[in-house]
Amino acid sequence: MNTHVLERYEAFLIDIDGVLVRGREPIRGSVEALDALRDRGRVLLLSNNSTRTRRNLAEHLRHHGFRIAPEETVPSSFTVARHLLETVGPVCAWPVGEQGLRDEMIEAGHRIAERPEMADWVVAGMDRHLTYATLADALTALENGARLVATNDDATFPTPDGPMPGAGAIIGAFRGMGHEPELLVGKPSLIPYRLALATLDVPPNRVLMIGDRLETDILGGRNAGIDTAFVLSGISTRADIDAREVRPTWIAQDLTALARGDVEAPAASPSST
Repeated sequence: MNTHVLERYEAFLIDIDGVLVRGREPIRGSVEALDALRDRGRVLLLSNNSTRTRRNLAEHLRHHGFRIAPEETVPSSFTVARHLLETVGPVCAWPVGEQGLRDEMIEAGHRIAERPEMADWVVAGMDRHLTYATLADALTALENGARLVATNDDATFPTPDGPMPGAGAIIGAFRGMGHEPELLVGKPSLIPYRLALATLDVPPNRVLMIGDRLETDILGGRNAGIDTAFVLSGISTRADIDAREVRPTWIAQDLTALARGDVEAPAASPSST
């Protein structure tokens, strides 16, 4: 299919892990492909990763050659901080996550509790340095009345060496302690999509969500009423489309193929024939 398929879109929401990068390395051709999409419309990177702030994420991507400004990124660290501020107001938080999560909470105007029992909310995300003591402190906060919000529930994330445990592994530990998050702010929640659409100020039917995960990127985009492009460069596979019964608008091998218009529509579900 030629590039005319992209002419219907004025803006692109783009996942990062598995679409632009795999682990710490850019996916081949993704720098040029992102530039090509930018030539067609606005871009906004929509990521469930909570380990970096918007500023740190943009710096990281620029180091790899991507032309990205902080305001063009929406990591889940920013999403959770912004959502709590808009729906609850400034909170006293006990973060379970990396520095980017803590910094975004502070930048949004939230306070970090000095002791777990002082916290209003436990804000949980990816933590590659998780310890038993970390979980014990979070449990203390929860048993003293704190509410639990998760940045996302991704089971894994792609790396050149294969899938690695994602934030879902940390959230699973909370479930093991008897505490289910009352709120998940990352994809497929509508929260980041609403935030992104408000930022873009583009009609939903003119926006394309590009991602590698059917259960987050594609499902969330579908539920938000926008078209989706599923790329095969990350976690989910073509076979998962029927297995998960989540059908994208388009399928492309990777971002490079999508940018040049080399896409296909998925076949009809066997259950619909």
